[in-house]
Amino acid sequence: MMKHLKFVLIAVAAMLVACNDEPGEQPEVLIDVTPNNIAGVWMLDSYDGGATLAEGSYVYIEFVRSERTYTLYQNVGSMGVEVKQGRYYIETDAELGAVIRGTYGTDEYDYAEWAHRYIVEMTADTMRWTAKDDREDVSVYRRIEALPELE
Repeated sequence: MMKHLKFVLIAVAAMLVACNDEPGEQPEVLIDVTPNNIAGVWMLDSYDGGATLAEGSYVYIEFVRSERTYTLYQNVGSMGVEVKQGRYYIETDAELGAVIRGTYGTDEYDYAEWAHRYIVEMTADTMRWTAKDDREDVSVYRRIEALPELE
C-alpha cells in the first residue's frame, strides 16, 4: 500500500511540474510589501492598465525604509523636474492585502494626503499599484539600481 501511495504522489508531482506552459518559465513570486522590501528606487513602467509615458517623460520614486519617507521625481508634461517629498504608510487589509497611502510634505502642519490608497502586489523587481477606489487606475513600477541624471 505504501509503495502504491508513494507512486501516486510522485505521479501527481510530475503532472504539476509538466503543467508549466513554457519550459524554464517561472511564475512571478510575490513578496511581502514591507518598508524593507519597498526601499530603493523605482521607475514608472506603465499606468492606467498599460499606457506608457511619452518619450522624454519619467516618474521615479525613491523610498527610504528607516524614515518611512519617499521622494518623487517626475517630468510629465512640465518644464523640468518636479520633486515631491512625503511620508508613506503600509497597512494590511484582511481582504485586499497590502495597502499603501501617503502624504505630500513632511511638515506635520503642511501636508496633503495622496488622492488614492493603493493595493500593492510586489515581486523583487516590480510593484503593481491598484487604486483601492478605482480598480482601473493601475500603475506598474520597475526597480532600478539608482536614480539616473535628471533633466
